Amino acid sequence: MASQDSKSKEGGQVDGRRLVMVSNRLPMSLERTEDNDWQTHPAAGGLVSALDPVMRRRGGVWVGWPGIADEATDTLRDVLDARYNADSAYRLEPVALTRDDIADFYEGFSNEVIWPLFHNRFTACRFEPDYWQAYQRVNREFAHRISEVARAGDFVWVHDYHLVNVADELRALGVYNRASFFQHIPFPTADIFCNLPWWREIVYALLSYDFIGVQTVTDRINFLDVLTTLFDHVETQAGEYGIDINIGDDGLTRDKQQLRIGTLPISIDYDHIERMAASEDSLTKVQRFRENWRDRTVVIGVDRLDYTKGLPEKFEAFREALRRYPELRTRVTLQQHVVPSRQRVPQYVEQKEEIERLVGEINGEFTEPGWVPIHYSFHSMDPAELMAHYQVADIALVTPLKDGMNLVAKEFCAAQRDSDGVLILSEFAGAAAELGDHALLVNPHDVVSTAERIHEACYMAREERCRRMDAMREIIRSHNAFDWVEEFLRAAGANQ
Repeated sequence: MASQDSKSKEGGQVDGRRLVMVSNRLPMSLERTEDNDWQTHPAAGGLVSALDPVMRRRGGVWVGWPGIADEATDTLRDVLDARYNADSAYRLEPVALTRDDIADFYEGFSNEVIWPLFHNRFTACRFEPDYWQAYQRVNREFAHRISEVARAGDFVWVHDYHLVNVADELRALGVYNRASFFQHIPFPTADIFCNLPWWREIVYALLSYDFIGVQTVTDRINFLDVLTTLFDHVETQAGEYGIDINIGDDGLTRDKQQLRIGTLPISIDYDHIERMAASEDSLTKVQRFRENWRDRTVVIGVDRLDYTKGLPEKFEAFREALRRYPELRTRVTLQQHVVPSRQRVPQYVEQKEEIERLVGEINGEFTEPGWVPIHYSFHSMDPAELMAHYQVADIALVTPLKDGMNLVAKEFCAAQRDSDGVLILSEFAGAAAELGDHALLVNPHDVVSTAERIHEACYMAREERCRRMDAMREIIRSHNAFDWVEEFLRAAGANQ
């Protein structure tokens, strides 16, 4: 059987079981150069930043797409073997995708259907049947690759909304390894979810997993509501590691009628962030940035280009703060870093144009000699530079309209080595469930209240700032990425 392939690389034991990580993107991207050579780049994103250090510690196999289209699987594997696998603690196994796959599976179904729907943007969805066909086809291809590299007894851990169907496809191939799924983005309410023409198929696919992990209690409640919408007999029982679900005989296509769902908020590698923040490279940049900003209060924003991040609302709130509190002018600067993302998707192009128009308007309204209210950058940053910006900032403005977790909020706190910073956090970010007692929570749609919170943060006493930040840092330190993985594996029964 394919799941017993003896050629798989050793390592990655989970009490005798290897860990097979599966995500849309590998942690390493490949690119062909003009002279037909290859370059490798670390992939960006919260999932990679959370899981890469875990895999480096544990070892195992990571299955995913390496970021380049229309290349043969053998070619991709050879390049990864030469450039990465020989010296790595874990092995990368590539899934080959065509340009059509990327257009219809990734840009189409994943990001024009599931992403907006699960972030309460139903009107932004494009329910194209071709997208759904591509989604099924690519999930089937992922399952084939897993079946080729996983051995009997390996534990398969599938990540996020791109790959909901993978376990169902594995079962169809006769691969019955324990398989679990973690949903990094929010899970919508039943009335929103059921707008998806293929919502029943998605639910049945999720039932093929042994365990499902979600970020918040709200996500768990929403998933259970969807089950009770579809099935007449859904019994739940609270267990040590989550909610055990039993579904009665409602015509399920497979015998399996039981699964478990757990609330397991993702975290970061706290110690690694602290070390990067204290590195010589980062501290050199800190000194230079502080000389540039002098005595100004720096409000930092770090967001991927996405309509869920609430960037227009953030700029409007900052404008409102400058209008309502003239004493903030020339004293406070918003340093907004926007990380490029999905630049071929029309909605993202429009989002970029809107936020750049707003930045121009606000700077045009308030700029004075020697002071520009918003410093806007559209770029990616290396880790040392990002840590330096976090440390120089007095306030972090993290205000998504909807977010599964938001690791920027946690990274900012971990990088605040002097604990002298304030986190303004959207109540719609998953991180609010953990940090909400100590952050300044806002509804990002309410620009007036957000402006008031910005003013409050600017004038908060140092003792209060440190008390709040110390509490948040302790929460993140005591529940880091490694703790999250161990909790997930225990809850998922990876050792059974």
